[in-house]
This record gives sequence, structure tokens and C-alpha cells, in this order.
Amino acid sequence: MTIRHDGPRPRRPLRWLLMGLAAIVVVGFFWRQYGGDGLAQPGGPPPGGPGGMGPQVVSVTTSPARVGTAAVTLSGIGTVTPLRTVTVKSRVDGELMEVLFEEGQLVKEGQLLARIDPRSYAAQLDQYQGQLAKDTALLENAKADLTRYDNLSKKDMVAGQTRDTQASLVRQYEAAIRTDKGLIDNAKLQIEYSRISAPVTGRVGLRKVDAGNMIKAADSTGLCVITQVSPISVLFTLPEDQLPQVATRLRAGEKLPVTAYDRTMTKALAKGTLATLDNQIDTATGTVKLRAIFDNADEALFPNQFVNAELLLEERGGVLLVPAAAVQRGPKGARAYVVDASGVAASRPVTVGLAVGQDVVIESGLAAGEVVVVEGADRLRDGAKVEARNAGGAVAAKP
Repeated sequence: MTIRHDGPRPRRPLRWLLMGLAAIVVVGFFWRQYGGDGLAQPGGPPPGGPGGMGPQVVSVTTSPARVGTAAVTLSGIGTVTPLRTVTVKSRVDGELMEVLFEEGQLVKEGQLLARIDPRSYAAQLDQYQGQLAKDTALLENAKADLTRYDNLSKKDMVAGQTRDTQASLVRQYEAAIRTDKGLIDNAKLQIEYSRISAPVTGRVGLRKVDAGNMIKAADSTGLCVITQVSPISVLFTLPEDQLPQVATRLRAGEKLPVTAYDRTMTKALAKGTLATLDNQIDTATGTVKLRAIFDNADEALFPNQFVNAELLLEERGGVLLVPAAAVQRGPKGARAYVVDASGVAASRPVTVGLAVGQDVVIESGLAAGEVVVVEGADRLRDGAKVEARNAGGAVAAKP
């Protein structure tokens, strides 16, 4: 009996094709991973020892430890605060005749800003001057009568009471003249107040009243606001724990430099000096306020602007500096990978001090000139071969 098999036969060529493609993928993977160095060369021994693969070289960025100067600084959040801000108001009532300033104008102290109609105060001045002339004439007549009464009283021709009454009248006229002079001075002052001048040197804000309006001394809005912009101050805060070292230097008369930075702490806006500190600590925040003065001739600082203030306490020279990225922190403390002359990296414990910009001070664990790994340390182990991809870095030779 013949048994027939009608099912599909296995396709052996397709299976061999799939196995060939898989082999090509594996070879390509090893070629890309090791750059061809791990493959044996015809007629020679397998490179890198047994197994045909050599140690992998890690590409890193390095930097030498260098001796430099570390600035001891304290930083705090601050606000630009004018030394003087004045709302210009009228001291008299009347019609605003003329406005003599432009919005945003820089004005000098004593500069005329506006004029109020002074005619009513000039009329009062004439009235008081006329009253003074009248009282002066009455006083002269009363003094003449007193002189006559004095002579008659000596001859017993006038009663003493009459002489005393005349002397009292003279004193009344003298008091009236003093009153008249006071009224005259007040009228002159009102006329002077009708000319509104700048009380401080600064920049004028937006105008609040236009010419032609009636203004009063009781108005709270005023004509404008003048803000002193040069010099200007920055109020900033520091933690109370940092207060003793600042106060000690201030009492010693030191001029501590202060630099104002923008919000991102990347751009220096102006440089000034610390002027004073507050007389008490804010118990709600545990901070103390400090005021720094800036010349601000270029008006880089604007009133009420938010800034970061950096106070320089001192500068320490001869310290060892490395990039902050070179220090790795873990359960065993701070460590850094050091690359020797043959290009081998080794982890070493270090003691970190102050932060100086993008660098840190190394107090122990490194020596000047030793090369440390800045980028790529996360792929390293002790004894790993490295090559530096930065110019001037320590380059390890491949075995």
C-alpha cells in the first residue's frame, strides 16, 4: 500500500535565509560596538587577550585642578529702593496755570515744575502792607503822646494813670505791627508756594493734573511723583546666622562690595557698597535687612526692580579649584575621578569647601595639576581607560 502525503513540504531555503540574516545582524552589532578592533586579524593573535575583545576606552571631558582665588560671598534676594521718593503737592489753593515738566524728565532740585495763579495772594499782600502802614502811623503818634505825658507827669500836670494808659496803647500798636508783618510774610510765602519747585533731584513720573484745573492743598494725589534714581539703594535680606560676620566687618569700617544681579543670577547689573543693616531681626523669617548703595549713573537699576544681591566678604588666595561637576557625591561622601599619565581613571575621596561660581574649593584629596573627570564619570569604574575629548586634556593611549 502506498501512503500519500498531501500537506505542504518544509521550505528549507527560507529557513537558511533567515539564519543568514540573523548572523549578519549579530556581526554588525559587534562591529559597531567595538569598531572592528575586537575582531581577529588574519594571520595574527586575537587582539585584547582571550576572547578576542580588548578593554573599552571611555570618552570623557577632563580638567586640571588649579590654584586660584576664592571669593567668600553671601547672596540674598533684594529690591531696588530709591533713597527718596516725593509726591509733589500744592501748598495753596488755586488754578494751575502752567505745567513746566515732561513725563519721565530728569529734574534738578529747585527746578520750577508748575505755576498756580498768585493774584489773590498778591491782593492779600497789598492789604496787609496797607494795614502795616496804618498801624505804623498810629504807633508813631502814640509814642509822641507818651513822650508829652512823661514830661507833664514829671511836673505833676497829668495823672499817672493817664501816662500808663498811653504807654499801654503804644504797646498795643507795636503788637499790631508785629501781626501785620506776620501776615505780610505769610502772604509772600503763599505767593512763593504758587511756584511749585522740585524738592529733590530725580526722575518725574506720569503727570496727574493738567493745566487749567483747580487744585487744593488738601488734594492727596499731587501733581507728580519724583524718584531719586542716582544714587539708589538695594534692600536685601540675609539669614540671621550670617549676621555676625557681616556686622563685625561693618563695625571695623570695611567697605564691603555688593553686586546686583538680574533674576537669573547671570548678568551683573551694577556694583555698590554695603551701607548699613537693620537694627532688628525679622522673627517671622529669621532674616535681617541690609541696604547697599549704588551710584547708578547709567540707571541700570530701576525703582522696585527685583534683583539678587551678592555681598563679598573676603577673597582667599592660593586655594585649589576644580569644576563643580567633577565632584560626585554618594553614600561614601564626595569623590572625584583622577586620570593619571597613562590614561587610567581612579576614584578618590575629596573634601569640598566653598563654591566659587562654577567651581568648588578642594580642601584635601587632590593636588594642583592633577587631572579630574568633569563629564562622563557616570560610565567609569576604577582602572577604566579614558580618552579626553577636550583640547589639552589627558588622552589615554589605546592598548
